[in-house]
Amino acid sequence: MITVKAFARYRALLGFSELSLPWAPTLGDLLLDSRLAALPPEALLAVNQSFADRATPLRDGDEVALMPPVSGG
Repeated sequence: MITVKAFARYRALLGFSELSLPWAPTLGDLLLDSRLAALPPEALLAVNQSFADRATPLRDGDEVALMPPVSGG
C-alpha cells in the first residue's frame, strides 16, 4: 500500500487528508487513480519527503505528499 497525504487546499479538493492506495509502479501510475482525478497538474509531488516527478518509481510502503504550489513575495 501507498500512503497518500493531501495538504492545504488539496484536502478539501480531494476530500481526504490521508488515504491508502494500492501499490503502483510509478507516481504517475498512482495519480491515475480516480480518487485523485481532481488533482491539478501544477501540484507539487513528494515521495518519502523528497520532491518527485511522475516518473518516480514507487515501492510498497512509500508515502506520497500532494501539495499546492507556493508563492511568496
